[in-house]
Amino acid sequence: MKSKTTTKVKTASRREFLKSSFVTAAAFAVPTIVPSSVFGANAPSNRITIGSIGLGGMGTGNMKGFKGKSGSEVVALCDVDAGHLEGARQTAGLDSKSCYNDFRDLLARDDVDAVVVATPDHWHVPASIAAVKAGKDVYCEKPLTLTIAEGRALADAVKRYGRVLQTGSQQRSGSEFRNACELVRNGRIGKLHTIKVEIHGNNKTCPPSWEVEPVPEGFDYDMWLGPAPWEPYTKQRCHYEFRFILDYSGGQMTNWGAHYLDIAQWGNDADETGPVEIEGKGEFPESGLFTTATKAEVTYTYANGVKLLLTTGGGNTRFEGSDGWIFVTRGKIDAEPKSLLKGKIGADEIKLYNSRDHKQNFLDCIRSRKDPIASAEIGHRSSTVCHLGNIAMLLGRKVKWDPKEERFINDSAADSMIGRSMRSPWRL
Repeated sequence: MKSKTTTKVKTASRREFLKSSFVTAAAFAVPTIVPSSVFGANAPSNRITIGSIGLGGMGTGNMKGFKGKSGSEVVALCDVDAGHLEGARQTAGLDSKSCYNDFRDLLARDDVDAVVVATPDHWHVPASIAAVKAGKDVYCEKPLTLTIAEGRALADAVKRYGRVLQTGSQQRSGSEFRNACELVRNGRIGKLHTIKVEIHGNNKTCPPSWEVEPVPEGFDYDMWLGPAPWEPYTKQRCHYEFRFILDYSGGQMTNWGAHYLDIAQWGNDADETGPVEIEGKGEFPESGLFTTATKAEVTYTYANGVKLLLTTGGGNTRFEGSDGWIFVTRGKIDAEPKSLLKGKIGADEIKLYNSRDHKQNFLDCIRSRKDPIASAEIGHRSSTVCHLGNIAMLLGRKVKWDPKEERFINDSAADSMIGRSMRSPWRL
């Protein structure tokens, strides 16, 4: 198999040769109609080849999404569940030689340009860092990270290796969210003083008890656990329910918080920073398998004086200022006064990153090498706000945070929760 470097050099040379030949011929010959596929984004030499890692509901959905994009091609699949893998293989129309149990085997392929990581949360960063080190660009589902320390390691790795990473916080590519944040950033509601965020409550009930079960045939449970602590298998631990166990996720705080707290960060011009003080109260299961908060109430304070109040309820973000408010959720934006919604952003005002299609934005940035709308740094910072809320709720007291140094202030107990040890042999 040819090396990736050699392949790219020859592809570029062929492309340049074709273009120069076409220009030369055009100067001396009668114009010829040439199909757009010869030089367009969907030409074989221009297609972005994609491998999908993690093929549950969201992973298969992402795979279908990229499969349907002009100029991209899904060429490899990976999942530790043979059933998920086979279903995705049939949907993608690939042969068994393009399917893997271990994501490292997929990353070793020279013909894969980018990967989509849609594993459980505890695998997001290890798989993504391995991908960028292998020279792949990454589309990683939200929440981008399991811990704050992981996020910093990933953002630094993406920068160090010169890769493109898009966090799957697709609300940033929704016009209603961009419109709301532009209005806030341009002072349409006056001075911003409060942001209210509601996240959805748990959609699964904590089982009162659970039993150890045999691992199903075709499911590599040891690989599924990966860097997480070893625990005996039960079906309620894996697949969607992982979200409600702290070893693998942060509950709805990180699941929906990664969406609506992300929008709060955007509207507050805090994409490269975060709150400086956090205080929270959470309700946690007293028994059973689930360990994440069932209800959350967190107050964040930013250096600019803005208060962010998070509660469990619906899914939305509301910005309140001295002259009005703006409310935004999926498919809906509202304001008081209503006239705010009729105002247009002027040429000399702040205009935010405009992406109308989250996956297409990723593909476009692979070609341009520019940062996507939800870059690794943004995904890390928004995830950090979620993690800070969980830490404050778990400690049951106020904590002070230094967003520049990414450490707590004079708080060793809180600092010990910034990262976690990983089960051998896994490490970042």
